[in-house]
Amino acid sequence: MNRRNFIKRSGLATGGLFFIPQFVKAFEQNLSVFNNKKLVIIQLKGGNDGLNTIVPFRNDIYYQKRNGIALKNNQLIGLTKEAGLHKSLAPLQQFYDKGYLSIINNVGYPNPNRSHFRSTDIWQTASDSNEYLQSGWVGRFLDTTKSKPYGAIEVDESLSLMLKGNKQNGIAVTNPKLLYQSLRQPFFSNVLEHYNDSHLSEHNLGYLYNTMIDASSSAKYIYEKSKTTTTKGEYPKNVFGKQLKTIAEFINSGLETQVYYGALGGFDTHANQVNRQARLLELYAESMEVFVKDLERTGKLDEVLIVTFSEFGRRVQQNAAKGTDHGTANNVFVIGNKLKKSGLYNELSSLENLDANGDLKYEIDFREVYATILDKWLQVDDAEILNKQFSKLRFV
Repeated sequence: MNRRNFIKRSGLATGGLFFIPQFVKAFEQNLSVFNNKKLVIIQLKGGNDGLNTIVPFRNDIYYQKRNGIALKNNQLIGLTKEAGLHKSLAPLQQFYDKGYLSIINNVGYPNPNRSHFRSTDIWQTASDSNEYLQSGWVGRFLDTTKSKPYGAIEVDESLSLMLKGNKQNGIAVTNPKLLYQSLRQPFFSNVLEHYNDSHLSEHNLGYLYNTMIDASSSAKYIYEKSKTTTTKGEYPKNVFGKQLKTIAEFINSGLETQVYYGALGGFDTHANQVNRQARLLELYAESMEVFVKDLERTGKLDEVLIVTFSEFGRRVQQNAAKGTDHGTANNVFVIGNKLKKSGLYNELSSLENLDANGDLKYEIDFREVYATILDKWLQVDDAEILNKQFSKLRFV
């Protein structure tokens, strides 16, 4: 059987199975000890407008530059004397008041790129803007910690660059039962029963067979572990709500996974931004409220840190279509009940001191956020994973 026929018959080209890492009899290896600290990463895809998320409502320049889309006081929830939270994020106010939310302003990187694809790659790989890496920072975390195949899970059909390492990758899962059942089909079972046969070491098939073995082991573990827990949270009935529900069930079941990744798209608001962003932020906040309360109810929130980012912010000046174009620096939300500094972590963006293109200047390199999480939360060597040393922040 050649490689092409193998792929066609096995169905490994679908459902994210090719993104499962190669381990030869993975569960017999001497793997690292599991750290019960967990990280949940959420990307707001498309470039959420941070300036209309955390709003400088006392700044005249904000209203001058955005006379058609600026939010008024009755559209905001007051956080400080200078900053207001978009009203659609009202469910997050309780976390802010309880000290569960830290808002890091002006997060970006030198020489920012305004392409969705390139900027996403930069955030996912933790590279410089002129550096092209083939591995993600979470993937390199898996490499460094020699984690099990399910050490990082993306709740999606395919795996993002963030979870791809140089030696091993995370796994993409949307339905644990379906993944498990697909690997119990007669063809797969027959292959797995003969994995010691000599022909399986052939250069063109050995990797695929070994991948199947690891896929089967991971799928069985994830399914059998996660089916023991069904969340009682009433999650919104949409794709993002379903993602968070799945992650909650994984965490509450005691699955030995340290990093989870999900995303909410649609934030590329070039036109008619006000209503569109309001709907998306409401969807995000309502889902996150159920998720955090779900983890709090089961006592798992003590072990979880939730980080929300977007690949870039938007321009300060609105465009003619009552929207905003691709910008630079943005805010990052960190949610957890073990924060050392909650509320607004740092000052709001300056609207007077803009860059040469009229965009916000970044104050905090996004890799400082990653370095802090790796060092202080996941307790690993951040410099080894990020390929250089970055300053640490004090939110955890």
